Amino acid sequence: MNPGEKQAEIYTYEAPWLIYACNWSVRRLRSFCCLCVVHIALYVRNDKKLRLGIGSFLEEYENKVEIVTLDEETGKFLNDPNLRFDHPYPCTKLMFVPDKECQHEDLMATTGDFLRIWKINEDVGGTAKEKANEKEEERENDDGNTNISNNNNNKRNLKKGGGGGGGGRDTNTEKPSTSGQQEKQQQQQQQNASNKQQEDGKIELRALLANNKNSEFCAPLTSFDWNETNVNRVGTSSIDTTCTVWDIERECVDTQLIAHDKEVHDIAWGGPDVFASASADGSVRVFDLRDKDHSTIIYENPEIGVPLLRLGWNKQDPRYMATFGMDSKVVAIIDIRFPTLPVAELKRHASSVNTLAWAPHSSCHICSAGDDAQALIWDLSAINQLSEGGLDPVLAYEAGAEINQLQWSATQPDWIAIAFSRSLQILRV
Repeated sequence: MNPGEKQAEIYTYEAPWLIYACNWSVRRLRSFCCLCVVHIALYVRNDKKLRLGIGSFLEEYENKVEIVTLDEETGKFLNDPNLRFDHPYPCTKLMFVPDKECQHEDLMATTGDFLRIWKINEDVGGTAKEKANEKEEERENDDGNTNISNNNNNKRNLKKGGGGGGGGRDTNTEKPSTSGQQEKQQQQQQQNASNKQQEDGKIELRALLANNKNSEFCAPLTSFDWNETNVNRVGTSSIDTTCTVWDIERECVDTQLIAHDKEVHDIAWGGPDVFASASADGSVRVFDLRDKDHSTIIYENPEIGVPLLRLGWNKQDPRYMATFGMDSKVVAIIDIRFPTLPVAELKRHASSVNTLAWAPHSSCHICSAGDDAQALIWDLSAINQLSEGGLDPVLAYEAGAEINQLQWSATQPDWIAIAFSRSLQILRV
């Protein structure tokens, strides 16, 4: 894919910060019923067709998450300030609820220190803002009435010969704040600012899910995956060697498993009750929630001691997975029917692989990207007739810098999103 040949098929959004997390909205179908005297018509339209969420990578506590949408008529991304919010630490992953038919609320999840569920009120079109404006007008009216009342009181006091400050507060009688009180005031100010941001915006925090809310410490979450069959179920992976399955409707832990001997770097659902995880111990393991006492090791990195970083499960053909190790140029394709050895290795990257994504509409296509600034699409249909030289990609795109993130749109399968440096690019393939 030559960028010069298909300029109209590549769109770029420049963020004010480095981008790490990104993902596509999954809302596709929305039905409308049109009533008239003659007939009843039911029609369907695309909803949030080219909407994406992006997360910043800043080496500080306060980070950002933003939702942007491509306007296909102008070819420009729309970025509503009300669809941008602060996020504690960089989010390791973000996802929209996998709800293609719009049967549930418009939700987004992020991981970092905790799992957070956010509600997006974009469809209500500024209702939250209007309410905030109404509250502000009420406060201004109250302040105006108070000022009039105070002025009248002051005039009466002056007529009586009293001091003009008779209706005020003697600030000299206040006790100086201790350091603890100051700290509490600062925390309250930060909380008020955060609450005001959510009140003014179109995104609100629906739930903050933590294993132990009473503890000051938490094990960071490295990744998560949203179950497509049961959207109330979200699985997270953590550096504390566990995988946790959450019931986000009840806002509680459904199951927590000690999944590996070392940090768990990624998790992926392969069905309503089955998930897999990749770990720093170099293994990929499969778990079935119907039999929590057992797990199956289906792959171990041949490079002893090298962690596996990411895992992708083929949704069209769940017999196949893909993974890669730290600082590795190779993507391993795994057939879970034949554990231990990969059925193919993709070896055309010139530098470390950072991310991968299976095609949502095809069982034999996968895309990988990495530090060589290349996004490569592979066709695995001839996987059994590989030559000694290995498989070559069928499409290649070169970005302007190392690619940190890659996502293939589930509802618009001819679009791929990549993130590098401060740029989000979507490519039609």
